[in-house]
Amino acid sequence: MSFDLIVKGGTLPDGTVADIGIKGDRIAAIEPKIEAAAKNVVDASGNLVSQPFVDPHFHMDATLSYGLPRINASGTLLEGISLWGELKPLLTHEAVKERALAYCDWAVSMGLLAIRTHVDTCDDRLLAVEALLEVKKQIAPYIDLQLVAFPQDGLYRSPTARANTIRALDMGVDVVGGIPHFERTMADGTRSVTELCEIAAARGLMVDLHCDETDDPLSRHIEQLAYETQRLGLQGRVAGSHLTSMHSMDNYYVSKLLPLIAEAGVSAIPNPLINIMLQGRHDTYPKRRGMTRVPEMLKAGIRVGWGQDCVLDPWYSLGTADMLDVAFMGLHVAQMSSPADMRRCFDMVTKVNAEIMGLDHFGLEVGKTASLVVLDAGNPIEAVRLRAERLCVIAKGKVVAERPKRDTALSIKGRPTSINRRHVVPPQAN
Repeated sequence: MSFDLIVKGGTLPDGTVADIGIKGDRIAAIEPKIEAAAKNVVDASGNLVSQPFVDPHFHMDATLSYGLPRINASGTLLEGISLWGELKPLLTHEAVKERALAYCDWAVSMGLLAIRTHVDTCDDRLLAVEALLEVKKQIAPYIDLQLVAFPQDGLYRSPTARANTIRALDMGVDVVGGIPHFERTMADGTRSVTELCEIAAARGLMVDLHCDETDDPLSRHIEQLAYETQRLGLQGRVAGSHLTSMHSMDNYYVSKLLPLIAEAGVSAIPNPLINIMLQGRHDTYPKRRGMTRVPEMLKAGIRVGWGQDCVLDPWYSLGTADMLDVAFMGLHVAQMSSPADMRRCFDMVTKVNAEIMGLDHFGLEVGKTASLVVLDAGNPIEAVRLRAERLCVIAKGKVVAERPKRDTALSIKGRPTSINRRHVVPPQAN
């Protein structure tokens, strides 16, 4: 057998060293050593080879708009929403598309090959929806893009949001979104969860709601989301994003809530970079971390993946499209410091996020789509620790980004030794 591409000698996340043979856009072989002809060979010896990074929560319609029309002075979530409301009338189709495509180029260079982006449906023009549908087609050869119909100003609070959300779904948007905690009342929020889930059930779509992104411990829409998921048979197709109110909830209530989420098969998508930046802004000291209860969720059997959320927009003034930055911050804030937990954080920006998005074709297995990343690291923990360089990015069988490997050894002046940032974790610590 001959191959279009062979990735030679890479170390897989489980520690296996193998060659990967690619034909067309599929993985055709994974073997200890492939002795066959290939049009192209990538030498991955000594480097980690992983399935690509996946971001299940982003806002591509707002990305790279930082400073337009002004900067978020308070740094709060609510001012960010207000600022976005000021920016929306100024948006043009061309500008939204240009910024989105620029971000996608950035993402590819970081090995980020699947993104779920929420797109605001409260603009009657649905300009951003149209622009991102065009972006989705344009980047399809290398990025899997899912769009979420997101009534940013509230399904009921914004007069035309419900009709616009239905229009967006009719236009081909993939996922039903919402923001129940931003409705005028808790009752309206609960009602919106019910209706949005019913819309998704009727259309056979997935659901991803911004849920309880607040410091208010009484914001409990995740409970309704879990209930509707079971009532409508949506298990495995629903995600609750953010869930930050859980950091302030009564422990007894949470002990009841987590099993309900697990039973319903609802996934959780915390966004550590943004959550810890925006939440707890009304606190003096002690100041809340602003992130949901990730270790407790994992222990309860809930599927949890890390999301990026924002890059250079009204809510967040930083970001690089690097999901290893997200995992690195999540690891710290969730205090997931054991070797097993650190490895899990790597999985949470690759394998788990692909599962949340329903990307069954992703994975390092024969027959799966040949999308993978070669990292300048020896294992997943090292990749997170170093936020390792992406040496080669392969999307659907084609090399789409490459960079030379750096010399990581640094000599220290006046000393006869050198250090190397790459240091494989001892086997006993694995």
